[in-house]
Amino acid sequence: MPETSGDFDYEAALAACAAGDHHAMHRLYEHEGARLLGVALRIVRSRALAEDIVHDACVNIWTKASSFHAARGSARGWIYSVVRNLALNAVRDGHRHVAVDEDTTHALEADMSIQAHRETDAALETQVHLGRLQHCLDQLDPARRHCVLHAYVDGCSHGEIAERMGAPLGTVKAWIRRSLAALRECMA
Repeated sequence: MPETSGDFDYEAALAACAAGDHHAMHRLYEHEGARLLGVALRIVRSRALAEDIVHDACVNIWTKASSFHAARGSARGWIYSVVRNLALNAVRDGHRHVAVDEDTTHALEADMSIQAHRETDAALETQVHLGRLQHCLDQLDPARRHCVLHAYVDGCSHGEIAERMGAPLGTVKAWIRRSLAALRECMA
């Protein structure tokens, strides 16, 4: 069961980070990462830049956790101020601030949500294709599989592959041609 903001001990997490506890930083990120991204996104209006800011903020939080003092304010406030300051610096440095009304903000957030969904779908589709490709490659004779991998992963010429494999050039060319035909058939 995830911890709520009231249950999470931010001061203890920062103290553990200052002591070098990687697990504490991980827990802190899991607990607050989405909200920190939201803060950065509202300021910089670019998801990629906001993600970079949250990453940099986590690094800063990790490396500067020992500089937090409870007498100066809450630990959670300190964490958010790190993100806000980095985001504001990015806007100032990049002159990226564009004033938009609430309707435009909602439209941009909806577009970003749709784009994130598309990216997730594309990543899943790529994983499925890679899984199928691996299965099809596994079906090839090992020598032929190595020829295809040398050609398309390592970028070797047919001559270089023939040298590596210790096989005649014509044989390597035939293996690659037949293997590609077999892969096309298997992937279809």
